[in-house]
Amino acid sequence: MRRKMKDRWNDDDRIYLGLSIKEKLFPTILGGIVGDALGVPVEFKDRNLEVNGMTGYGTYNQPPGTWSDDSSLTLCLIENLIEENGEIELMEKFTSYREDGYWTPHGHMFDIGRTTDEAIERFLKEKNVRQCGGITEFDNGNGALMRISPLVFILCNEKDFTTRKREIERWAELTHAHPRSTLACIVYIQFLIHLFNNNTPARAFERATGTCRSELSKDIKYRDELVHYRRVFDQSILDAKKEDIISDGYVVHSLEAALWCFFKHTNYRDAVLEAVNLGGDTDTIAFLTGTLAGMCYEINSIPEEWINKLTRKQDILDLCERFFQYCYKRAAQ
Repeated sequence: MRRKMKDRWNDDDRIYLGLSIKEKLFPTILGGIVGDALGVPVEFKDRNLEVNGMTGYGTYNQPPGTWSDDSSLTLCLIENLIEENGEIELMEKFTSYREDGYWTPHGHMFDIGRTTDEAIERFLKEKNVRQCGGITEFDNGNGALMRISPLVFILCNEKDFTTRKREIERWAELTHAHPRSTLACIVYIQFLIHLFNNNTPARAFERATGTCRSELSKDIKYRDELVHYRRVFDQSILDAKKEDIISDGYVVHSLEAALWCFFKHTNYRDAVLEAVNLGGDTDTIAFLTGTLAGMCYEINSIPEEWINKLTRKQDILDLCERFFQYCYKRAAQ
């Protein structure tokens, strides 16, 4: 009798986890891509823009609803996870993105980060996924952070921090192998996991930063990098003034800017528009902010007209459905 009750509780837990994934996955992925598309036309523009909705052309002369490498490489990772492929296959997808326009909105690439581009070059020359990621301090762009969010749905039921960390390292370091970059990915995923578990943003952030500080301070790989994220770990970033937010592609600044935008508002629309109107690396910071806001405020928070303007919307929705089915199956095991 006791065993039957325990089995039933386990079944109920799996059902609840599956429903939570369904409820959170679509707005998290779509929230990031919509933010990306909002930011593409004004990337590298000055601060204090007045973007209020989905526009087009601008920086890359692309039509409204066009998304960038942030979304393309995220979609490549999702597909790779569904297919249960390894690191080589993901680097091949990244190569196909660059060379053939794979998972691009219009069949051609118009944007790629330097560190990612150089990682692809090393991969093509050496075919060694352990040595293609950039390892210097100058390789700390946001190119791994921007595509790492799908891992939250793979790791949401994983209780062991070290296991989570290693899985994040496995995928992040293919292009960005400096520990400062990976540290941002670890903090971001930890925060997303606590949001997934329906913690308030403040509580989720407190738990994520507390765990990361405690665990990573014991790790020789990361402990000397914690100082670069001082404003994240002491949470002073949340009270920073706008003029103290740097919205460029440096991974520390990008994470800080996304957190600042997310905590400044209590809804998806305003948080993402705040990110876009910071100027600078608008597509990535809006992608990161939109991912957090999508997870927190769910699908009805994202303006429907923005979703409807996304290029290849149905392809994105179809991939999200496949990803949900894959994650649900994993949760049921």
